[in-house]
Amino acid sequence: MSSAVIGGATSAPEQDGHRLPTNVYPSLYELAIKTDLLASPPTFSGEGLIHLDINDDSPTISFHYHKTLTITHLAITSSDLKTTSNVSLPLSALKLDEEKDVATLDLSSLPGGGLKQGQKGTKLFVRFEAELKSAMHGYYRSEGDADENGKKPIYGLTQFEATEARKAFPCWDEPLIKSKFAISMIAREKNTSLSNMPDISTKPWKAPSNASIENVFNDNYELGSLLGGSVSLGKTEVKTEGKTEGKTEGKTEGKTESASDDGWTITKYETTPLMSTYLVAYASGEFVSLESAHHSKLTGKTVPLRILATKDQIKQAQFGLDIKKWALPVYEEIFDIPYALPKLDTLVAHDFDAGAMENWGLITGRTTAYLYDPEKSPLSAKKRVAVVQCHELAHMWFGDIVTMKWWDNLWLNEAFATLMGELVILDRIWPEWKPRSEFLKSHLQGALDLDAQRSSHPIEVDCPDSAQIAQIFDAISYSKGASVLRMLASVVGEPTFLKGVSIYLKKHIYGNAETKDLWDGIAEASGLDVAKIMANWTLKVGFPVIKVDELGDGKIQVTQNRFLSTGDVKPEEDETIWYVPLEVSTLDNNGKVSIDHKTVLHDRSAIYDLKGNDTFKINGNTVGVYRVQYEPERLIKLGKQASKFSIEDRVGLVSDAATLARAGYAKTSGSLSLINELARGEEEFLPWSQIGSALSKLNGAFWEQPEATRKALSKFRIDLYKPLVQKLGFDGKKDDAPDVKELRELVIGTLAAAEEPEVLKEIQERFKVFLESGNDSQIPPDLQRSIFINAVEHGGVAEYEKILSVYNKPPNPSTKVDAMYALCSPKHQSLLDRTFKMLSDGAVKDQDLYIFFFGFSSNKHARRRISEYFIKEYDNLMKRYPDGYGVNYLIKGAFASLSSHKDLQMVKDFFHDKDTRKFKLAVAQTCDSIQAAADWVQRDSADVENWLKEHKYL
Repeated sequence: MSSAVIGGATSAPEQDGHRLPTNVYPSLYELAIKTDLLASPPTFSGEGLIHLDINDDSPTISFHYHKTLTITHLAITSSDLKTTSNVSLPLSALKLDEEKDVATLDLSSLPGGGLKQGQKGTKLFVRFEAELKSAMHGYYRSEGDADENGKKPIYGLTQFEATEARKAFPCWDEPLIKSKFAISMIAREKNTSLSNMPDISTKPWKAPSNASIENVFNDNYELGSLLGGSVSLGKTEVKTEGKTEGKTEGKTEGKTESASDDGWTITKYETTPLMSTYLVAYASGEFVSLESAHHSKLTGKTVPLRILATKDQIKQAQFGLDIKKWALPVYEEIFDIPYALPKLDTLVAHDFDAGAMENWGLITGRTTAYLYDPEKSPLSAKKRVAVVQCHELAHMWFGDIVTMKWWDNLWLNEAFATLMGELVILDRIWPEWKPRSEFLKSHLQGALDLDAQRSSHPIEVDCPDSAQIAQIFDAISYSKGASVLRMLASVVGEPTFLKGVSIYLKKHIYGNAETKDLWDGIAEASGLDVAKIMANWTLKVGFPVIKVDELGDGKIQVTQNRFLSTGDVKPEEDETIWYVPLEVSTLDNNGKVSIDHKTVLHDRSAIYDLKGNDTFKINGNTVGVYRVQYEPERLIKLGKQASKFSIEDRVGLVSDAATLARAGYAKTSGSLSLINELARGEEEFLPWSQIGSALSKLNGAFWEQPEATRKALSKFRIDLYKPLVQKLGFDGKKDDAPDVKELRELVIGTLAAAEEPEVLKEIQERFKVFLESGNDSQIPPDLQRSIFINAVEHGGVAEYEKILSVYNKPPNPSTKVDAMYALCSPKHQSLLDRTFKMLSDGAVKDQDLYIFFFGFSSNKHARRRISEYFIKEYDNLMKRYPDGYGVNYLIKGAFASLSSHKDLQMVKDFFHDKDTRKFKLAVAQTCDSIQAAADWVQRDSADVENWLKEHKYL
């Protein structure tokens, strides 16, 4: 079989039964998509003229399409077909494997029995149609909020990652198979159409009455001419696994359009560069926009920038637009590669499964990802918009212009977008947010938590079929990948690292790449064997814990072993030896910290000479992707000395100690002692946040322990945090630094959770003003979620209904999310009943259901009910999320907060006979979480009680 040249890639993918054969590849898709939002139900139809390269003699053509798409016409031509009698193909020639979404088109009826290698001018014509469903994948329908007349805006938009383009048009739906796309959108006059590229023309459109399948290859045929009249939602005769669906062969039957064909327009767009199907995007609806521009220093060209939304939302979109204008010049400077397309739009969507999507030239995402109200939104909402927009902009280079060859290298896209968009770029635009320190909280800790589970997976994960792809969009591909890159940047130096990245991008521009190509680029810049250094970090599951034994005479022995959250590593799981930059920090007599960047642990164990320095810490600035285990006495010393070390060091100390105790590598009393020492002199938000996280996990695991123990843990939290609330108060100053705002939010939220009387009283009094007058001036935006949650938890019907009214008509997206969490927080079962009813009666959008699950899981009065709800509603939830994407979050929300061995067995028993192929990792990871918590409680409950007694809390 000959190789195909696809977007610069010169080798064909290996065939494994789930990948398309390499005999035929598309070079250009000409697509015309007609969207009818007034039909009942809304529909779309389309025509595709796909230009094909024939690499081998081919009696068949294989491509992707999903069973929800109805194909009504097929035809094929090439320069070697001299007559038109064989152009139109019967639908019976098409057979669909529904499990793999692979269609095989039999061409044996053509002269010569099929296509011949090198055959010129081969084009496949296909007409197709489907209902525009509210599925949040493929080409789907979204509904906005009702206006004053109760009317909801309806529009269509796409979400094709990872394998959903096949639901919108027949295609070769694999990232390696890059092609060009020439798209036309047919829509009603009042609607705005969008796509990846700028529009060339818009003109009135009416389907010609004499259009037929026989003339689709004529030079004067306008693509889309067969899309007039009403849309059939019946079935066509396509063989599917031995079955034959009902036959319509292009006839109209069933549902029809609700309005005439008058008043249509067709908008044509420029042809794209080579790109993968999952990045194709288009939309149709009534949108309004804000505009700006990027002036490229590299090209001298001006790139128009827009953000589009429905009319009621556009006033909150300015910040999202501004970010593009600020960040694009920084990206161009770092990569030395200009933004590649002639325009860049962002579309704000009401219904969106993921957070956002990096479609080339047409970024999309949910409202919380792009809308920010300067007057009413909290700092966290502002940071989220900045992070998401910068992350998606990074993808314009990582993923769009250079794309991974297959989904096992997803991390090349997501880890880079995370590192660049959420650390490097943020640090240059908003250094006051301390993003380099924040990265530990937002990514490193989550990565270590997930990768500590036996059910984790390598960064480069085998992903043979599309059913498994959704599961790897997780903290390993994003956060561990980014953390490993951050560690590598520290080893080689960040300027050298970024130079290597630029080399990598330039070598593979408009093409596809894999991990080796990245290592080659950084190796060229650094002169180091990067592939050897990084191999086990990306190819092996897990990470090490570095045990530090003090030998005396200023020497320590460091030993690496795999770390597991359940603390029960088996010999066969502990064979990996990682390249570990030890980053040994020492403190001299003048109180100055110095870091040894050169010492690396290559072996299982080694001895390090501290040269008589008794103040030391491994993993300086917490740049390494590993845990460190000290002797108990050293841990207490470090707690006393912590203020001498960096913020990142203090975060790492608390995180390591608490996590090691949870896993059984040390006693929980040791981590509590460290926290007790370190906290007394701590003033910074991030270490306090890590302390809060550690104590919250302890409190969560011990939620069914005796009331006296739980109250004692609350007393400890109150003892630590109350001096801070006395210092910070509820109302901030206008010029408060961002981390001061965040510390205030953390402190009040923590004390409220611990039921500190004065804080709860203040919350209730502030909410009472809002309840009685509607005046929310006593509720600072940064404290809104805490105030809402606690007002409902400790209130009654009046508080609940006030929050329900906020949920139904929120002033901004972040306030709606705050209301969601609050509606999950009542103590009273009658109020919980009302929220549980919302899950099934249409009051909760599919995209928001997981928020309610996590809200219930954090409420000890609802934790068991949400697990029972999932079990009872399992069949309905599977229908609601047929692709498994949302189910991953629902499983963790329903069960991961449980903490007994009985619960563990219950979860295992429930999923035992279920088809979990699309979410098996979520099930396994949830079981690992319950196992770790249950073991922790069983092992250390007496140790925790003794510590609380010794310190007079119990």
